Amino acid sequence: MIALYNAQQVYDIERAWFEQGHDSFALMQQAAWQCAQRIIHLERPKPQDKRACVWVGHGNNGGDGWLVSYYLHQLGWQVTTVVVGRDNLLDDKDIRNSDTRRMDKQDLTDAQKAQRLARQEYDHYHILDAKASADKDLDAAVYVDALFGIGFDRAPREADASAINAFNRLSKRYQALAVAIDVPSGVVASTGQVFDETAIQADVTLCLVARKQGLHTKDALDYIGRVEDIPLIPHGSMTASAWLTHTVQPFSPRKNNSHKGSYGHVVIIGGNRVDGSQGMGGAAILAASTAMAAGAGKITVACHHAFHAALLTSLPDAMTMDIQDTDGVSELIKSAQVIAIGMGLGRDDAAETLFQTYVQAAMAKDVTLVIDADGLYHLANLYKTAPNFVQSLKDYAKTHSVRFTPHSGEAARLLHCEVNDIENNRFAAIKQCAQHYGGDWLLKGAGSLVLEADTLYVCGVGNAGLASAGMGDVLSGLNAGLMAQQDLETSQRSLQQAVLLHGLAGDELANTSPSSWQIGQRGLQAQDMPACIRHLMAQMTE
Repeated sequence: MIALYNAQQVYDIERAWFEQGHDSFALMQQAAWQCAQRIIHLERPKPQDKRACVWVGHGNNGGDGWLVSYYLHQLGWQVTTVVVGRDNLLDDKDIRNSDTRRMDKQDLTDAQKAQRLARQEYDHYHILDAKASADKDLDAAVYVDALFGIGFDRAPREADASAINAFNRLSKRYQALAVAIDVPSGVVASTGQVFDETAIQADVTLCLVARKQGLHTKDALDYIGRVEDIPLIPHGSMTASAWLTHTVQPFSPRKNNSHKGSYGHVVIIGGNRVDGSQGMGGAAILAASTAMAAGAGKITVACHHAFHAALLTSLPDAMTMDIQDTDGVSELIKSAQVIAIGMGLGRDDAAETLFQTYVQAAMAKDVTLVIDADGLYHLANLYKTAPNFVQSLKDYAKTHSVRFTPHSGEAARLLHCEVNDIENNRFAAIKQCAQHYGGDWLLKGAGSLVLEADTLYVCGVGNAGLASAGMGDVLSGLNAGLMAQQDLETSQRSLQQAVLLHGLAGDELANTSPSSWQIGQRGLQAQDMPACIRHLMAQMTE
């Protein structure tokens, strides 16, 4: 796992370092030197071409850029520094002044010291503003982005947006390797948000001091390219805000002396048929088939009787029960280890009554719960109309395993806010969900977040092929199937494990690595997942 930090934590790490007596400009020099060393060794489209175009803005990130220009020039590269805005330049007289003592005065910032040092070494720069074209003499093998740093948290101004767009346009025109210093300019380091689709499209991001949490979720995933760390200074006792995870825990082999009861009974409750609707039987079928593929010993699906034939045709190993038979299903729950509820349950009043009835039955018998889809829809309503029920579920989650698995739209309903409020800060949103409802949480999306046992994880696998109907149903079934198997270690049936396994199966199918299972992202369907999950689990069993 890789430790992740938000912007404020990175500032705190740096401040603690400076309070120990370390010099801030020396840190900037060290960062730029290491960036320059990485850049010259990066694989680039034109390996023999030693021309770099370094784009600098205001502040310390611009200072990093000036020093990268300085060190690349010292290393024998031909460098052009693109200065965004004339007000970002020191006066020529300050550059020519041989009195280096001024560099130590307080009225020179670290960024200005960096510029002065670079321009005393060479003075080949290009000013980019409304009066100057960005196309002049900017052909290069490497484009370096040092426009904005981790303090960026707003839509870029018109001039800055123009600079970002020019960088992207010209780097593509000249087939240059695009390298971002710390974070791609336009990406919010703490949240991964990009405003108006305006951010540097990096091939490589050289992340300074500590890995930023926003690089691995939401919009950022389309801009960061490959991330390489340049740690620079120790983090001391700073606790990571989250952890980036890529690797599934290997599964334990089964004991020979066992039977189906050894691996748990999962009850899938969903696949309802609302009046006037064709129904959602496929959701229950997908969840059930995945729970069985994950290794659950026994599966019963409580769905609308109209779907029993279809379910048994596709999954003859499962048992069925009519979802409307409240007495029968409530009795069935007594024999279950896990119930997964909500997938295709329906959103009418009758479905809400079923949801409340079956969750109460599960809590009465200490059954593990996975709540997804329409179950989350009803939970959001019940937060207002039946607060005692929601409080009892929250209390239950303190001593029993309860997993909630919303996407951003469902999370917005649960928190009674807009989807944009969730997407603006997914890290804060998942914590708010846990505060309101208790339990463990998955916030699905690009860079899915998992909050489990008070630790926040960012899923580092998966791809856009998983953005298709039924994938959430598959994940709910996978969760339930793993949780039912008490022979597995806690880490092997954790929520994090289920999310990683789901993402890895998607990658296996979507052609992100050589595999006989490849079908591509656009053709990836939820029904393809259970068999691939079973295949991966077999490979991952010790």
